[in-house]
Amino acid sequence: MEKKKFNFSYIWLFTIAAAMGGFLFGYDWVVVGGAKPFYEPFFGIDSPAAKGWGTSSAMIGCMIGAFFCFLTTEKWGRKRLLAAAGFIFFVSAIGLAFCNTFFWYNVWRIVGGLAIGATLNLSPVYISEMVPPHIRGKFVSINQLLINVGMLICQTVNWGIAAAHDTGLSAEAVEFVNTWNVQTGWRWMFGAVAIPALIFMVMMIAVPESVRWLVKNRQEKKAGEVLRKIGGDEYAASELREISRTVASEETGMDFRALLHPKMLKILGLGFFVAMLQQWCGMNVTFYYAADIFTKAGYGVSDMMLQIVIIGGIAMLSVVATILMIDRVGRKKLMLCGTAAMTVIYGVIGFMFHEGISGLPIVIAVLLNVMAYQLTLAPITWVILSEIFPNRVRGAAMSLSALVLWIGNFSLTYSFPSILKGIGWANNFWLYGAICLLGFVILYFILPETKNKSLEQIEKELAG
Repeated sequence: MEKKKFNFSYIWLFTIAAAMGGFLFGYDWVVVGGAKPFYEPFFGIDSPAAKGWGTSSAMIGCMIGAFFCFLTTEKWGRKRLLAAAGFIFFVSAIGLAFCNTFFWYNVWRIVGGLAIGATLNLSPVYISEMVPPHIRGKFVSINQLLINVGMLICQTVNWGIAAAHDTGLSAEAVEFVNTWNVQTGWRWMFGAVAIPALIFMVMMIAVPESVRWLVKNRQEKKAGEVLRKIGGDEYAASELREISRTVASEETGMDFRALLHPKMLKILGLGFFVAMLQQWCGMNVTFYYAADIFTKAGYGVSDMMLQIVIIGGIAMLSVVATILMIDRVGRKKLMLCGTAAMTVIYGVIGFMFHEGISGLPIVIAVLLNVMAYQLTLAPITWVILSEIFPNRVRGAAMSLSALVLWIGNFSLTYSFPSILKGIGWANNFWLYGAICLLGFVILYFILPETKNKSLEQIEKELAG
């Protein structure tokens, strides 16, 4: 297929619309890391369990959202659920901006988690089902790029709100703004996402439904119209034939028993492992507890916030590099490089904490680790998950994988303060290094390469 045959302005339009869900996820993912130094004293949180709950409560909503998508995405489609998620993001942001108790803070975090759980798996599924095979990896990775844009904007907003800690201010001014941050500043951090949430909802209402979902639901005419707009008559006819042939060989509708077929269980096992590895590699600890890490490394609040912004910038640039490489280098090689690099870097970080090394060396090591993660595990996990599952169960299987991912995320985030208290900083990072090493070994033997293959071809190879 020659690129000149494709309507790239249209492809970019629906890709950016769906990837706005990634933007909202990225913002919501890291906002808690910048807000926790302020909402914790506001709510009087001091125990490790309460700190872990405040940071991880949104993951309960993520699990519920992912499971709800598992039950409904094959029936309702990708587009409507993503538009609904945009509205839920909006409601959650407003609720957090005005809550006054720790109970209601967690209620609204859980509500926001419902939207995160939906967008995190449905956005890449939607893009993968719409984009031509030779550019699918690149465009699915746009979702991860928007996640990192959301992270960077959130971290910049948080830094700007907390910038009143600058030493140029008088002691009285610093005390006033510190009080303002504890009483009000963190509310703006959470509430700022309301406007992009509404934009996302409107954009998803405007774009078409996934062509593969349309064919599965006997709406071939609509699917053909979308495919023609993407690549012209010849492309539309070819794709429609291949998708229809695959769908015709499957049972009509979504039969959840299909997930229990031995061949499907093997593919699900691969998806679950990749999803869990992305979480238990430990990178979310860096994002959620960045404030604690840099405080331990000897930085004050304002400098700590700046380091968090730098993390966001490095993460975004790393994903740009992945977008340029993924359809040439391949998924498996990048995943192996990432797990190997993180194994080594975690070992170094653990050594520095063990030896009491602080300051710039810790920052450099953390940034290198973020770079390795954002080049590999962060974006490629979702590319792999959006590719390996058969058409008839893709949405449901992705939702189950997302549920597993959020179970991993919650268990990691909630347990971190207690684990840290039990084994210390050095052993904690060495533990993540061991997990990355295990991930490298298992991926080396079980992960197939999927680059430049159509979704139907991948299905034949894995489930045929």
